[in-house]
Amino acid sequence: MTTSPFTPPTPDDAPELLPDDLVKTVHGFFNRIPYNQLLGIEIDEIRPDCVAMSIRMRPDLIGNYTQGILHGGAISSLIDVCGGAMALIGAFEKHAHLSLQERMTRLSKLGTIDLRVDYLRPGRGEQFVCTSVPLRSGNKVGVVRSELHADDGNLIAVGTGTYLCG
Repeated sequence: MTTSPFTPPTPDDAPELLPDDLVKTVHGFFNRIPYNQLLGIEIDEIRPDCVAMSIRMRPDLIGNYTQGILHGGAISSLIDVCGGAMALIGAFEKHAHLSLQERMTRLSKLGTIDLRVDYLRPGRGEQFVCTSVPLRSGNKVGVVRSELHADDGNLIAVGTGTYLCG
């Protein structure tokens, strides 16, 4: 079993909090994308160093009906959405010197440039959690590493995404 880079904080280890405007920005971008709601993606945690999102298994997300496993498209979508949120946080902080209006204009151009997904195991389970951590946060491009785990802790897929951030 592989552990995730996302570890819930203990009482002695309070996480660094993001500014309210940044949390609202991430939720705003996320909620404006109908595909996120279609898949049932939930935001579990947003931190400066990690984003976690999850998806529950549903019959309409099955990719192999004989084995009842999660569709690879749902897997890659969750990795992309979670990675994009992590890139958004990095870009927001990189552009802190700009006015909120200018930052929002730049961030409205956020998009996936490249996404590589390695499928490691069949997606069996009731819930899947994706965690994303930044590898690089530049002025124009961000690179994010993501892992998708099933509810039994098995590592299902990993991904690396490159995002245009302004």
